[in-house]
Amino acid sequence: MIDNRTLRHFDYTLLLLTLALVGLGLAMIYSATTTFSSDPIPLSENFVLRQVLYLIAGLVIMVLLSMVDYTLYATFVQPLYVFVLIMLALTALIGRTYGGAQRWIDLRVFPVQPSELSKLLLILVLARFLADREGNWWKLWASFVVIAPPMILVYLQPSLSATIVLGVIWLGMVVMAGLPLWHLLLLGTGGIALLPMLWMSMHTYMKERVLTFLNPARDPLGAGYNIFQARIALGSGGLWGQGYLRGTQSQLRFLRVRHTDFIFSVLGEELGFIGAMILFLLLALLLLRLIRNARLARDGFGRLTIVGIASMILFQSVVNIGVNLGVLPATGMPLPFVSYGGSSLIMLLAAEGVVQSIVIHRKKLEF
Repeated sequence: MIDNRTLRHFDYTLLLLTLALVGLGLAMIYSATTTFSSDPIPLSENFVLRQVLYLIAGLVIMVLLSMVDYTLYATFVQPLYVFVLIMLALTALIGRTYGGAQRWIDLRVFPVQPSELSKLLLILVLARFLADREGNWWKLWASFVVIAPPMILVYLQPSLSATIVLGVIWLGMVVMAGLPLWHLLLLGTGGIALLPMLWMSMHTYMKERVLTFLNPARDPLGAGYNIFQARIALGSGGLWGQGYLRGTQSQLRFLRVRHTDFIFSVLGEELGFIGAMILFLLLALLLLRLIRNARLARDGFGRLTIVGIASMILFQSVVNIGVNLGVLPATGMPLPFVSYGGSSLIMLLAAEGVVQSIVIHRKKLEF
């Protein structure tokens, strides 16, 4: 049963912003995948219906997690961490390969991407670790030992984008926990020094994406094809767009992976600059709401958990939109709440459930 405390302190503004983003995503997924055929669409190809089912599952999980006092999660961080390592290891052993990467575990009903679930669980693990060491910079650096094994396992799938997301989550959380800013300069210098080693360890498709980003014309019909099509789509949108369901690049199927990685290009082409600004506004308001909730948190664990979630959403949004605009290499990173994807959407809604729990239980004896 949902008690009065849950209903009274539930952040309905955050929920409405989330549903607005998901609703916008559903509209764009429909536009990107509709065939205007009278034949019945099988469930495996009905991406809108599948996304709605993921949404319902995610909302149920969100409500359930919001009803649990978030401090309970802190007591289970060690089992959660072991679970993450086991999941990622199983992915390497029995995971399903798609697009040259072994990132999914097939559960018959739908495939699960453990690296997505790992993001939220590792945020909880890091939040507990850092909350006990706030202000002690050398102990904060020790937290990298916690995040390094999952990052290595994710990188070996291979998934450079998910690896970078985990790194950014860690960075945002340690800075909030009190890591001196001058340490970031040292970290940046060390990262630059390791770039040659990283390049040598990267898989061929990763290198191809970087080289194509630097020179899209080197393979205009292959790796550079979607970059050109995305630019055409966004450029043709203008101020108001070509109209919903009227985008040439999306409706004529010139734009590939349009319902996932390049959903922003579909939006820009059909709804134009105005539609893109609406998306930016919703994302900005959602992030500001998360920051507000972090300030309300009653302890370091709650505050750092929300900071980790906000860092993840902000970084993934910037990277996805940057890829669509052609200012960043293609990464395969979804646009939070908007792109099609069950694992991503359910994980984000579960993360919001944890945020809601932090808001609801911000005072121990408030009823």
